[in-house]
Amino acid sequence: MASGIPAATPKITEAEIGTGASMNGQTQSISLRLLKGFALAIDHTRVPVCSSTQRLLAFLALQDMPRSRTYVAGILWPDVTASRANANLRSSLWRATRAGHPIIDVSAHDLAISNDVTVDLHEAVAHAHRLLDNSRSCDDILTMQTLAGLSSDLLPEWPENDWMLIEQEQYHQLRLYALEAMTERLTEARRHGEAVAAGLTAVRTEPLRESAHRVLMKAHLAAGNRGAAVRQFEQCRRILREELGLEPSPSLRALLPPHTERNGRTRLQPSAPQLKV
Repeated sequence: MASGIPAATPKITEAEIGTGASMNGQTQSISLRLLKGFALAIDHTRVPVCSSTQRLLAFLALQDMPRSRTYVAGILWPDVTASRANANLRSSLWRATRAGHPIIDVSAHDLAISNDVTVDLHEAVAHAHRLLDNSRSCDDILTMQTLAGLSSDLLPEWPENDWMLIEQEQYHQLRLYALEAMTERLTEARRHGEAVAAGLTAVRTEPLRESAHRVLMKAHLAAGNRGAAVRQFEQCRRILREELGLEPSPSLRALLPPHTERNGRTRLQPSAPQLKV
Protein backbone atom coordinates (compact mmCIF):
# COMPACT_ATOMS: atom_id res chain seq x y z
CA MET A 1 0.00 0.00 0.00
CA ALA A 2 1.38 3.39 -0.93
CA SER A 3 1.88 5.73 1.97
CA GLY A 4 0.21 8.74 0.38
CA ILE A 5 2.33 11.04 2.60
CA PRO A 6 4.74 13.38 0.78
CA ALA A 7 8.36 13.67 1.86
CA ALA A 8 7.88 17.35 2.67
CA THR A 9 5.88 18.46 5.68
CA PRO A 10 3.36 21.04 4.44
CA LYS A 11 1.28 22.97 6.91
CA ILE A 12 -2.32 21.86 7.49
CA THR A 13 -5.08 24.40 7.97
CA GLU A 14 -6.53 25.17 11.39
CA ALA A 15 -9.79 23.41 10.41
CA GLU A 16 -7.93 20.11 10.17
CA ILE A 17 -6.31 20.37 13.59
CA GLY A 18 -7.77 19.83 17.05
CA THR A 19 -6.26 20.69 20.40
CA GLY A 20 -4.94 17.51 21.91
CA ALA A 21 -2.25 16.13 24.14
CA SER A 22 -0.05 17.66 26.72
CA MET A 23 3.49 16.31 26.98
CA ASN A 24 6.28 17.67 29.19
CA GLY A 25 4.04 20.60 30.08
CA GLN A 26 3.63 21.67 26.45
CA THR A 27 0.22 21.55 24.81
CA GLN A 28 0.20 19.68 21.51
CA SER A 29 -2.40 19.32 18.83
CA ILE A 30 -2.64 15.89 17.26
CA SER A 31 -5.08 15.27 14.44
CA LEU A 32 -5.80 12.19 12.37
CA ARG A 33 -7.60 12.67 9.09
CA LEU A 34 -9.41 9.67 7.61
CA LEU A 35 -11.90 11.40 5.33
CA LYS A 36 -10.80 11.87 1.73
CA GLY A 37 -7.34 10.52 2.56
CA PHE A 38 -4.99 9.67 5.42
CA ALA A 39 -3.01 12.39 7.18
CA LEU A 40 -1.48 12.68 10.62
CA ALA A 41 -0.57 16.13 11.90
CA ILE A 42 1.20 17.13 15.10
CA ASP A 43 1.29 20.79 16.09
CA HIS A 44 -0.16 21.82 12.73
CA THR A 45 2.53 19.99 10.77
CA ARG A 46 1.85 16.94 8.65
CA VAL A 47 4.15 14.04 9.48
CA PRO A 48 5.07 11.03 7.34
CA VAL A 49 3.62 7.66 8.34
CA CYS A 50 4.50 4.32 6.76
CA SER A 51 1.68 2.25 5.28
CA SER A 52 1.57 -0.41 8.00
CA THR A 53 1.33 2.22 10.73
CA GLN A 54 -1.34 4.06 8.74
CA ARG A 55 -3.43 0.88 8.78
CA LEU A 56 -2.89 0.45 12.52
CA LEU A 57 -3.90 4.03 13.34
CA ALA A 58 -6.92 3.92 11.04
CA PHE A 59 -8.10 0.61 12.48
CA LEU A 60 -7.81 1.77 16.08
CA ALA A 61 -9.56 5.06 15.28
CA LEU A 62 -12.51 3.09 13.88
CA GLN A 63 -12.97 1.03 17.05
CA ASP A 64 -15.40 2.01 19.79
CA MET A 65 -13.42 0.20 22.49
CA PRO A 66 -9.86 -0.98 23.19
CA ARG A 67 -8.85 -4.11 21.28
CA SER A 68 -6.48 -6.87 22.29
CA ARG A 69 -3.10 -7.03 20.59
CA THR A 70 -3.91 -10.52 19.29
CA TYR A 71 -7.17 -9.33 17.74
CA VAL A 72 -5.55 -6.31 16.07
CA ALA A 73 -2.69 -8.37 14.67
CA GLY A 74 -5.06 -11.00 13.28
CA ILE A 75 -7.26 -8.41 11.55
CA LEU A 76 -4.45 -6.35 10.03
CA TRP A 77 -2.24 -9.25 8.94
CA PRO A 78 -4.63 -12.14 8.25
CA ASP A 79 -2.46 -13.88 5.65
CA VAL A 80 0.60 -14.59 7.80
CA THR A 81 1.27 -16.73 10.85
CA ALA A 82 0.28 -15.46 14.28
CA SER A 83 3.90 -14.97 15.29
CA ARG A 84 4.62 -12.96 12.13
CA ALA A 85 1.45 -10.87 12.61
CA ASN A 86 2.43 -10.09 16.20
CA ALA A 87 5.92 -9.10 15.05
CA ASN A 88 4.43 -6.79 12.42
CA LEU A 89 2.22 -5.23 15.08
CA ARG A 90 5.16 -4.61 17.40
CA SER A 91 7.04 -2.94 14.55
CA SER A 92 4.09 -0.69 13.68
CA LEU A 93 3.59 0.23 17.33
CA TRP A 94 7.23 1.18 17.67
CA ARG A 95 7.02 3.43 14.61
CA ALA A 96 3.83 5.07 15.91
CA THR A 97 5.18 5.79 19.39
CA ARG A 98 8.93 6.27 18.90
CA ALA A 99 8.67 10.08 18.78
CA GLY A 100 6.99 10.08 22.20
CA HIS A 101 3.71 11.54 20.98
CA PRO A 102 0.64 10.10 22.77
CA ILE A 103 -1.10 8.73 19.68
CA ILE A 104 -1.88 5.20 20.89
CA ASP A 105 -2.82 4.10 24.40
CA VAL A 106 -0.81 0.92 24.96
CA SER A 107 -1.37 -1.50 27.82
CA ALA A 108 -0.04 -4.99 28.45
CA HIS A 109 -2.88 -6.53 26.46
CA ASP A 110 -4.94 -3.81 24.74
CA LEU A 111 -4.54 -1.00 22.24
CA ALA A 112 -6.68 2.08 21.58
CA ILE A 113 -6.36 5.39 19.82
CA SER A 114 -5.54 8.05 22.38
CA ASN A 115 -8.28 10.39 23.57
CA ASP A 116 -5.80 13.19 22.86
CA VAL A 117 -6.07 12.57 19.11
CA THR A 118 -8.72 14.50 17.20
CA VAL A 119 -10.19 12.30 14.44
CA ASP A 120 -12.17 14.05 11.70
CA LEU A 121 -14.36 10.98 11.17
CA HIS A 122 -15.54 11.06 14.78
CA GLU A 123 -16.78 14.64 14.42
CA ALA A 124 -18.49 13.90 11.10
CA VAL A 125 -20.27 10.85 12.55
CA ALA A 126 -21.44 12.87 15.57
CA HIS A 127 -22.81 15.58 13.27
CA ALA A 128 -24.54 12.99 11.10
CA HIS A 129 -26.34 11.43 14.06
CA ARG A 130 -27.47 14.85 15.26
CA LEU A 131 -28.82 15.75 11.84
CA LEU A 132 -30.80 12.51 11.74
CA ASP A 133 -32.33 13.04 15.20
CA ASN A 134 -35.50 15.04 14.61
CA SER A 135 -35.83 15.75 18.33
CA ARG A 136 -32.61 17.78 18.41
CA SER A 137 -31.86 21.27 17.17
CA CYS A 138 -28.98 21.48 14.73
CA ASP A 139 -28.71 25.19 14.02
CA ASP A 140 -25.13 25.31 15.26
CA ILE A 141 -23.94 22.63 12.81
CA LEU A 142 -25.89 23.75 9.73
CA THR A 143 -22.66 25.15 8.32
CA MET A 144 -20.51 24.75 5.25
CA GLN A 145 -17.84 23.22 7.50
CA THR A 146 -20.27 20.43 8.43
CA LEU A 147 -21.16 19.99 4.77
CA ALA A 148 -17.48 19.72 3.89
CA GLY A 149 -17.04 17.03 6.54
CA LEU A 150 -19.91 15.04 5.04
CA SER A 151 -18.66 15.44 1.47
CA SER A 152 -15.90 12.83 1.53
CA ASP A 153 -15.83 9.08 1.97
CA LEU A 154 -13.66 7.14 4.39
CA LEU A 155 -10.19 6.51 2.91
CA PRO A 156 -11.64 6.01 -0.60
CA GLU A 157 -8.31 5.25 -2.29
CA TRP A 158 -7.15 2.53 0.07
CA PRO A 159 -6.89 -1.03 -1.30
CA GLU A 160 -9.87 -3.23 -0.60
CA ASN A 161 -9.83 -5.41 2.50
CA ASP A 162 -12.62 -6.96 4.51
CA TRP A 163 -12.48 -4.83 7.66
CA MET A 164 -12.17 -1.55 5.78
CA LEU A 165 -14.94 -2.29 3.25
CA ILE A 166 -17.50 -2.70 6.02
CA GLU A 167 -16.47 0.54 7.71
CA GLN A 168 -16.41 2.42 4.40
CA GLU A 169 -19.90 1.31 3.39
CA GLN A 170 -21.32 2.03 6.84
CA TYR A 171 -20.02 5.60 6.79
CA HIS A 172 -21.01 6.09 3.13
CA GLN A 173 -24.63 5.24 3.94
CA LEU A 174 -24.63 7.33 7.12
CA ARG A 175 -23.38 10.42 5.35
CA LEU A 176 -25.93 10.03 2.54
CA TYR A 177 -28.79 10.07 5.03
CA ALA A 178 -27.15 12.96 6.88
CA LEU A 179 -26.74 14.99 3.68
CA GLU A 180 -30.42 14.52 2.89
CA ALA A 181 -31.40 15.49 6.43
CA MET A 182 -29.17 18.55 6.25
CA THR A 183 -30.78 19.58 2.96
CA GLU A 184 -34.23 19.29 4.51
CA ARG A 185 -33.25 21.26 7.62
CA LEU A 186 -31.71 24.04 5.54
CA THR A 187 -34.80 24.13 3.32
CA GLU A 188 -37.04 24.46 6.38
CA ALA A 189 -34.81 27.30 7.61
CA ARG A 190 -35.25 29.04 4.22
CA ARG A 191 -31.50 28.97 3.64
CA HIS A 192 -32.09 28.06 0.03
CA GLY A 193 -28.60 28.42 -1.41
CA GLU A 194 -27.06 26.25 1.27
CA ALA A 195 -29.90 23.72 0.96
CA VAL A 196 -29.25 23.38 -2.77
CA ALA A 197 -25.51 22.97 -2.11
CA ALA A 198 -26.18 20.16 0.37
CA GLY A 199 -28.66 18.51 -1.99
CA LEU A 200 -26.22 18.66 -4.89
CA THR A 201 -23.59 17.01 -2.69
CA ALA A 202 -26.03 14.19 -1.89
CA VAL A 203 -26.86 13.66 -5.58
CA ARG A 204 -23.20 13.80 -6.58
CA THR A 205 -22.37 11.22 -3.91
CA GLU A 206 -25.03 8.75 -5.09
CA PRO A 207 -26.61 9.72 -8.45
CA LEU A 208 -28.91 6.65 -8.47
CA ARG A 209 -30.44 7.54 -5.10
CA GLU A 210 -33.94 8.90 -5.72
CA SER A 211 -34.28 10.29 -2.21
CA ALA A 212 -31.28 12.55 -2.86
CA HIS A 213 -32.94 13.95 -5.98
CA ARG A 214 -36.15 14.40 -3.98
CA VAL A 215 -34.66 16.65 -1.29
CA LEU A 216 -32.83 18.67 -3.94
CA MET A 217 -36.04 19.16 -5.93
CA LYS A 218 -37.80 20.30 -2.75
CA ALA A 219 -34.99 22.78 -2.09
CA HIS A 220 -35.37 24.22 -5.60
CA LEU A 221 -39.15 24.47 -5.23
CA ALA A 222 -38.89 26.15 -1.83
CA ALA A 223 -36.65 28.76 -3.43
CA GLY A 224 -39.24 29.31 -6.16
CA ASN A 225 -37.08 27.76 -8.87
CA ARG A 226 -39.60 25.50 -10.63
CA GLY A 227 -37.43 25.16 -13.72
CA ALA A 228 -34.49 23.91 -11.67
CA ALA A 229 -36.76 21.34 -9.99
CA VAL A 230 -37.97 20.13 -13.39
CA ARG A 231 -34.40 19.86 -14.68
CA GLN A 232 -33.45 17.85 -11.60
CA PHE A 233 -36.37 15.50 -12.20
CA GLU A 234 -35.26 15.04 -15.80
CA GLN A 235 -31.72 14.27 -14.69
CA CYS A 236 -33.00 11.69 -12.21
CA ARG A 237 -35.22 10.08 -14.83
CA ARG A 238 -32.43 9.90 -17.40
CA ILE A 239 -29.97 8.33 -14.95
CA LEU A 240 -32.48 5.76 -13.67
CA ARG A 241 -33.47 4.82 -17.23
CA GLU A 242 -29.92 4.51 -18.53
CA GLU A 243 -28.41 2.74 -15.53
CA LEU A 244 -31.27 0.65 -14.14
CA GLY A 245 -34.06 0.66 -16.72
CA LEU A 246 -36.37 2.21 -14.12
CA GLU A 247 -38.69 5.20 -13.98
CA PRO A 248 -38.87 7.70 -11.12
CA SER A 249 -41.51 6.86 -8.54
CA PRO A 250 -44.96 8.51 -8.72
CA SER A 251 -44.18 10.31 -5.45
CA LEU A 252 -41.19 12.02 -7.04
CA ARG A 253 -43.22 13.05 -10.08
CA ALA A 254 -45.92 14.41 -7.77
CA LEU A 255 -43.50 17.06 -6.52
CA LEU A 256 -43.50 18.77 -9.89
CA PRO A 257 -45.71 21.72 -10.71
CA PRO A 258 -48.39 21.19 -13.41
CA HIS A 259 -46.70 19.98 -16.58
CA THR A 260 -47.28 18.35 -19.92
CA GLU A 261 -45.26 15.68 -21.69
CA ARG A 262 -43.71 16.49 -25.05
CA ASN A 263 -41.43 14.01 -26.75
CA GLY A 264 -40.90 12.23 -23.46
CA ARG A 265 -39.70 15.35 -21.67
CA THR A 266 -41.25 17.23 -18.79
CA ARG A 267 -42.45 20.73 -19.60
CA LEU A 268 -43.92 23.35 -17.34
CA GLN A 269 -47.59 24.07 -17.97
CA PRO A 270 -47.98 27.76 -18.84
CA SER A 271 -50.20 29.64 -16.44
CA ALA A 272 -53.61 30.75 -17.65
CA PRO A 273 -53.66 34.37 -18.79
CA GLN A 274 -54.99 36.81 -16.23
CA LEU A 275 -57.87 39.06 -17.32
CA LYS A 276 -57.52 42.70 -16.50
CA VAL A 277 -60.49 44.13 -14.61
